[in-house]
Amino acid sequence: MNSHTDPENPLQRLEEWEDFLEIRYPEPGVKAKDDYRKYDDTARDGVREFYRLNHHFQTHQFVQEKKHEYLSLNHRGMTVLDAVEYLNTLVDDSDPDTNLSQREHLLQTAEAIRADGHDDWFVLTGFIHDLGKILCLFGEPQWAVVGDTFPVGCAFSNRIVYPEFLEANPDSTNPQFQSQLGVYESGCGLRNVDLSWGHDEYLYHVITQTGCALPEPAQYMIRYHSFYPWHREEDYGYLLDDQDRTMLPWVRKFNTYDLYSKSPVRPDWSRLSEYYTSLIEKYLPGELGW
Repeated sequence: MNSHTDPENPLQRLEEWEDFLEIRYPEPGVKAKDDYRKYDDTARDGVREFYRLNHHFQTHQFVQEKKHEYLSLNHRGMTVLDAVEYLNTLVDDSDPDTNLSQREHLLQTAEAIRADGHDDWFVLTGFIHDLGKILCLFGEPQWAVVGDTFPVGCAFSNRIVYPEFLEANPDSTNPQFQSQLGVYESGCGLRNVDLSWGHDEYLYHVITQTGCALPEPAQYMIRYHSFYPWHREEDYGYLLDDQDRTMLPWVRKFNTYDLYSKSPVRPDWSRLSEYYTSLIEKYLPGELGW
């Protein structure tokens, strides 16, 4: 993934976006607010360029096109373990900062959840939550796979990171999308709102359209873990329904592990594989459509 030489893929590695989020949204009690609000000054050029592209091209029409393209789930048939191995081929050998595989990144999140004694469905959610990043292997640019998600089809919030870049988004001059609600109704619920396209929404449909025994909190964690303007900036309350408000604490709980579970210790897949295989067989068995 030679993203540093590709103008559509300015991040040297996908995790560079999450590194940026750790600065912007530090773990409670670890850093002072005055420190993390300086994220704009410390972000790498590649991160800024990533957000410029993301905010320019993530339009309401683009999201509809990607849903039409991918949510038929006919690109590839894979078990969850097949998908993990497939994602594992997404490697940037030029990155000097890490030599962890994609699978090991997933395991770090899951093992942190497991160590805190959470239910097995929560552990499995940590293990699979980023599998939608295989969109990169289907040829999608980084800005259409990762990044903070935000509603399209209504006025953009100034709580979205780098809101100034949204001025170049064609939707910013479309009268249909200029009101706070835009094409939506007050209290319509997030399930009826189109968010910017990426790995969250894609994986949610993969696991739910093919049958899923994971409980609703897990489904919310997968679908909305990148929706930072909602679960961290506390915006878009006018779109929420009661179910969204009930699920918000679960999404916030998961976010703690998603951002803050990195460790220099390499997880041992040979030791852990039997446990995670059993979880997959319990909740998401067999071949899924991708």
